Formats: sequence, structure tokens, C-alpha cells
Amino acid sequence: MELTDRDRRRPPDEHERRLLDRVVERDRLAFEQLFYAYHPRLQRFVTRMVKHAWLADEIVNDVMLAIWKGAKSFAGNSRVSTWIFGIAYRVSLKRLRRRRLRAIFVHNDIAIEQASHDGGYDLDEQREWLQRGFDQLSARQRAVVELSYYSGYGYAEIGKILGCPENTVKTRMFHARRILKRVLPTLEHETIQRGRQTK
Repeated sequence: MELTDRDRRRPPDEHERRLLDRVVERDRLAFEQLFYAYHPRLQRFVTRMVKHAWLADEIVNDVMLAIWKGAKSFAGNSRVSTWIFGIAYRVSLKRLRRRRLRAIFVHNDIAIEQASHDGGYDLDEQREWLQRGFDQLSARQRAVVELSYYSGYGYAEIGKILGCPENTVKTRMFHARRILKRVLPTLEHETIQRGRQTK
């Protein structure tokens, strides 16, 4: 079934809910539209969690399969994107535990308050610095920071994605920021020194 002009004018979540309803009815075209709409976003989110591109590919495919099989379990009490990212988060944690891999977000372009914009290093050095900082966080702390700073979700919605109370999200963010505030200055100095030695 092709999309009508009316469908295209619907707000994004309403349109996605209609697609999900059609997926429940095993409409492959609707699933394909959801797949292409979410695949890049899920790929980025999962890759930042697990670091390994090959593992992220597997997880995203598992997530899309879970959507295909479990579309009817969507209760409708959140946005479709919240439900889908919640699946991605849970699948990622499960795979990380199973393979005993550390979850690492490779932050390339988010702005952390403690980041110095004139720190005397280039973009590659800044990426290395932030990555090393994020290595100090737990997977759950990284998920909160990623969803907040990079994906733009509020604390309440992050709580729905991660399946925890909003206050838990706030606590994880507090501890993540405290850790980053403590470790980033030292890591910044080390990164600058290493960059100077290699130039």
C-alpha cells in the first residue's frame, strides 16, 4: 500500500504509529519504511555503545527483527522512537554482557560543558580526548549522556528508553558529569602532550 499525501503530512510520530500498525498486519512496505528511517540512527547509537561496527550491524539487525516480530507489543504510551531505542538499548546491553565487551561511546561531535574549545589541539585530538574520557564511564552512564547530548532526549524520555525512573537518569547523568569533570582536564593535558610529541 502506497503512502497517501495525507499520510505524508501527518506528524512524525503519528505517521510512525500508522506504519507500526501496518507492520502488525505484516505489511512489508511499512516495515521497509521504518527500517530505512531508523537504521542510520540506530547504527550510530549502537556503534557508540559497543564500539565494534561488526557487532553494531548484528545488533541493529536483531533490533529490526524484534520490531518486525513484536510490533503488536507497542503499547502506545510513548513515542515510537522511544520504544525502538529502548529495544536497541536492551539488546545492546544483553550482547555486551554475553560477549563481555566494554561499552564505549566514541563521541565525535557532542559538546560537553567541560570541553575547552581553545585547548590547543586539533579535532582528532579532541575526539581522542573525549573518547578516553568516556572510557571512564559505565555503559549505563554513557547511554544517558549519548541520548541527552547527542540525540536530544529529555530525562523523562530517556527513562522510558532505558526502562528506569527519571530520577535514576538524573543520578547517572550527575555521576557521569562528575567523573568527566574530574578526568577530562588530565586527559586533555596528556592528549596535547602526545600530539606535540608526534608532530
